[in-house]
Amino acid sequence: MHEALKEAALAARQRAHAPFSRFLVGAAVETADGRIWPGCNVENSSYGLTMCAERTAIFSAVAAGARHFVRCAVVVDTPKLTPPCGACRQVLWDLCGDLEIVLFNLQGDEAAYRLADLLPHPFDATFLD
Repeated sequence: MHEALKEAALAARQRAHAPFSRFLVGAAVETADGRIWPGCNVENSSYGLTMCAERTAIFSAVAAGARHFVRCAVVVDTPKLTPPCGACRQVLWDLCGDLEIVLFNLQGDEAAYRLADLLPHPFDATFLD
């Protein structure tokens, strides 16, 4: 079930632009209708302007008109599975809700989580009413 998502994230990781950290990250989001949108991290010499792979993937999907998401995969070459950073968790929550987060590494490890487990008590639009 996750194989196409994993392959998209792995391919995106190869396109990452990480000349400073050399920390290549690939991600892919899957829409409710089965479409997959890849993303990679893109670093900038001013680190604060760097864009993470997860946000690249979700922003690309949204820019193309996608609105309903079911899962996001993240692939990194680390021995320990690497979940999305806090900023990505917040963006994913706002745009996707409690989707499944699938983590992979190049060593073949895999785990799946609900976003609500990675971001308990999230801030969202319900607080703005």
